[in-house]
Amino acid sequence: MEDTISLQEIWQILMKRIKMIIAITILAIITSFVLTSFFMTPQYEANTQFIVNQSNNQAEQQITQGDIRTNVELINTYNVIIQSPAILSEVIDELGLTLTASQLANRIDVNNADNSQVVNVAVTGPDHDQAVNIANTTVDVFMTNVPEYMNVDNVSVLSEAIYQADPSPVSPNTTLNMAIAMVLGLMVGVGLAFLLEYLDTTIKTEEDIEKALDLPVMGIISTFDFDESSGVNRADKNSRKGVKIGS
Repeated sequence: MEDTISLQEIWQILMKRIKMIIAITILAIITSFVLTSFFMTPQYEANTQFIVNQSNNQAEQQITQGDIRTNVELINTYNVIIQSPAILSEVIDELGLTLTASQLANRIDVNNADNSQVVNVAVTGPDHDQAVNIANTTVDVFMTNVPEYMNVDNVSVLSEAIYQADPSPVSPNTTLNMAIAMVLGLMVGVGLAFLLEYLDTTIKTEEDIEKALDLPVMGIISTFDFDESSGVNRADKNSRKGVKIGS
């Protein structure tokens, strides 16, 4: 017959090692706070937007649903072009960056909402001013070169990235990291409590004897401490000198 564990036994195991669980959790939270605050570099984000609309030679014509759909489909191509070495190499040269095209591409995220002609270019980096410069320069270089690559002139800036006097970093998120650390600390603490309980094979109670020997406990012999002040022997409830078991 397989051993089972009741909710009461689970609760007893947790309460038995509750101090250890709390200590591990607090240690995890403190560690997360220290690492996030002092060892992780803050990352700032700058955003610029451009819109894909009808070309100049279609300005006098009525815009159809098909034209809009075509422009939206072109956005996927534009997203690839923006992050291509042809564009980013020129951005690097213009700003004098010490990055490769692939490294810069990893800092740039280009996306648009579903069925939207507005494209958002987000740049992250440890320097807010540099991120703003990269975002605006990338869109400018793209707008300058895209007519040559695709023979179109239907891109215009909707909003530029702007400088902020006191920008807030987008990462790391101290609160989120501490919350994750708390959950992980609790999981590790609880797991360790059950592991220690599983590895502990010592006999401490009458129930342990019954489980180990599969025999009933018939009696308990308590120890007695002599009280010199009163001359009376007192039973020590927390001490057992021996037990008598039945067969």
